[in-house]
Amino acid sequence: MKLITAVIKPFKLDEVREALSQVGVHGITVTEVKGFGRQKGHTELYRGAEYVVDFLPKVKIEAAVDTDHLDRAIEAIENAARTGKIGDGKIFVYDLEQVVRIRTGETGPEAL
Repeated sequence: MKLITAVIKPFKLDEVREALSQVGVHGITVTEVKGFGRQKGHTELYRGAEYVVDFLPKVKIEAAVDTDHLDRAIEAIENAARTGKIGDGKIFVYDLEQVVRIRTGETGPEAL
């Protein structure tokens, strides 16, 4: 089992959610976050004053998947979140040692 964490642009969330559903990922957790990478933020103009926005709004998506579905899930996120411009985001994959469904007590891949 693996835990996929993807940090993407907020307006791509619905497309990524739909793409993950189509490849069999049934549940995700979404968190609104702020951050920056190579783009290093940007400058904006407000009432004639210029100021720097260091941390840009992003969305973090977490999904636990069976190892068999990993490549399809990564590809789905990649294709749905890509705009081709700087700041599209990143995908991180972690080993997931154990999963327990609280309601039924199921463990492992059955709990996903």
